[in-house]
Amino acid sequence: MKGRTKRYHEEAEQLQALEKKVADLEVSSTAQAFADMPISDATKRGLKKGYFTNMTDIQAKSLPFSLQGRDVLGAARTGSGKTLAFLVPVLEHLLRKKWGPQDGLGALIISPTRELAMQIFDVLKSIGGYHTFSAGLVIGGKNLKDESERLSRMNILVATPGRLLQHLDQTVGFDCQNLQVLVLDEADRILDMGFAKAMNAIVAHLPPDRQTLLFSATQTDSVADLARLSLKDPIHVGVKEENHEAATPKGLEQHYIICELPRKLDTLFSFIKTHLQVKALVFFSTCKQVRFAFETFCKLHPGISIMHLHGKQKQSKRLEIFQKFTTAKHAVLFATDIAARGLDFPAVDWVLQLDAPEDAETYIHRVGRTARYQSKGKSLLFLLPSEEEGFIAALKSKNIEPQKIKVKQSQTMGIQKQLQNFAFQDPDIKYLAQRAFISYLRSIYLQKDKSTFKLEGLPLEPFAEALGLPGAPKVKFLSKEMAKQRKNASRQVQAAMADTDSSTEEGSESGEETAPTKSAAVRTKYDRMFERKNQKQELYRKVVEQSVLAHGEGLASDSEEEFMTVKRTDHELPAELVDAPDRAADISKRQLKIGKSKKAMAKQRALGEKLIFDEEGNAHQVYEMKASDELAKQGVDVMQLGKEFAEEQRGAMKEVDLVDKAVAKAKRKEKKRKQKERERDVEMSSTNKMSALLDDNDENDGYVSPVFDVPSASSDEEEFRPAKKRKEEPKDLGGSLQDDEALALALLQKRRG
Repeated sequence: MKGRTKRYHEEAEQLQALEKKVADLEVSSTAQAFADMPISDATKRGLKKGYFTNMTDIQAKSLPFSLQGRDVLGAARTGSGKTLAFLVPVLEHLLRKKWGPQDGLGALIISPTRELAMQIFDVLKSIGGYHTFSAGLVIGGKNLKDESERLSRMNILVATPGRLLQHLDQTVGFDCQNLQVLVLDEADRILDMGFAKAMNAIVAHLPPDRQTLLFSATQTDSVADLARLSLKDPIHVGVKEENHEAATPKGLEQHYIICELPRKLDTLFSFIKTHLQVKALVFFSTCKQVRFAFETFCKLHPGISIMHLHGKQKQSKRLEIFQKFTTAKHAVLFATDIAARGLDFPAVDWVLQLDAPEDAETYIHRVGRTARYQSKGKSLLFLLPSEEEGFIAALKSKNIEPQKIKVKQSQTMGIQKQLQNFAFQDPDIKYLAQRAFISYLRSIYLQKDKSTFKLEGLPLEPFAEALGLPGAPKVKFLSKEMAKQRKNASRQVQAAMADTDSSTEEGSESGEETAPTKSAAVRTKYDRMFERKNQKQELYRKVVEQSVLAHGEGLASDSEEEFMTVKRTDHELPAELVDAPDRAADISKRQLKIGKSKKAMAKQRALGEKLIFDEEGNAHQVYEMKASDELAKQGVDVMQLGKEFAEEQRGAMKEVDLVDKAVAKAKRKEKKRKQKERERDVEMSSTNKMSALLDDNDENDGYVSPVFDVPSASSDEEEFRPAKKRKEEPKDLGGSLQDDEALALALLQKRRG
């Protein structure tokens, strides 16, 4: 007992000394090692176990403020060690608060993706192993019920926004009112992925008196709005007021090439075949492209392990691939932007961006998967000729200037024929190619920067052939765009015709000769029909003669005119529009047609009302309410009427209940009867089969059974005794052993004779 008390006092004294060191810590400290910072021995041992000894720039700048409990808004390039910059203050804050299991949730860490959340959780386990806190991971794709049962016991929770909000709304007993520290990692990515509303709802569940640490690789307006909502008088750490330094890692070599769209896969395959001893990460725009490239490249056997990671995979599969690529020495990972933020893949040599990112910020995050910490790396960006000018200008605005290189076309390996064979032999590959084609066009169509990403100039047919398809698939949104363009073009032609008509009228008024009003560029359906060469000559001649008579000589009948012209229905306008011609001019024919639809007329028509009539013939509503005062004046007891009505309804319900019970009883009886009939039929069928089998056995099949001298029964009762009760008696085979031997000897001698 004395030893426990002594140890308790020692721990209290250590915490007091630690509190004093933190309070006396100068924010302008030049400490470069974790051992020089005022942190606990348990945290130092965990850092040493994880081989974390020296601090990075963002850690050295943010830890003095975060250890003192200040809100921090940190910004630093990817791979600079932001994870430890917030995990160390979380552990130290809860330790100095003497946080225990009974205190509930003390720290909440929110990350945008499941992979990043798992990575943060792994780092937390490695450096927090000497603390007594309980930690949990809450991400989508796992059992919600199992997570709910463990939430109440968690001191530190790492979560994604969607699943966290689901637990806050649905899990009973999940309380965040004692929360001490809130961490938002990769805040810009959280907002870019559409979690802005979820974040506002999560912050509304949390207590205002807390410490908030917000870290991001880029600073955007949405991040600033979130900081104003979540942080109180934050300290800006690592934010560059003057953009003299690029946000990409120092040890990164950046290159870009100009590649036509149909040649992208050929160039990528050639790169992989010439770099078999590297670890590379390849970014695509969509999940369908990743799936198609993975399936086809695996069939091509490039000589290196190919993996793929995208958001459509199940959680277990994503976790398996993430860990497999992390531990691999030489491999190529095809991925979407799900792997562009925060993930720490060790020893990545190359980052290839087969499709250009949507903006410079996404480019920074993608290339940040290599050259992390003190290591070096290389990046290669594929740009279409139409994308070069706009995107390179966007990168230069961030002080990023990748070097342009050229690819030798003579050394590029073509895989188009192999992809065509795959699509011909396997319908699944063909389907994946079609989906990859459509998804890529959709990604270009949805890009915000329309000046850089242009859809109309893309070579669709060669691109489809490069994927192994016989032709370009039909794309709905492209069809709509083309229809819109044709519609606009037709309006322009109509406007030109109107100008031509007006000029013709002016010319006729002035007495000048003018050309025919019909323009040669405007052709009707019949004009196009007559241009066909496979028309029958007689029919063509008759139609032409009739059209000449109708237009030239004016001798055509009404039916001929109806054949050659489009007959339109003369829609009459409503009376109020006839009275107001100015208003009618502003309403289009389509709006008038909609106004005459059945749905619109039903809205305008007054709905009928059901009425009842009393003895005097006056009409009343079906459920007409009367005031209790009026009924009292008429001598009617309202309470008594209510009781009578309730009693009447109760009696009606009883009658209905009796009928329902009788019907249910009849149904049960009928069900039992049918079941008995089925059992009887089964029994009869089995009996018939057995009798048929016995009849077959009774037939004479030529076998003669030996005759035995069986003694008869002594009485009728013994003869008809049941078989199972009848005692078996020894059978007398007639004669002794000597008689049998004599008989056998006589037969043997007879045969010899």
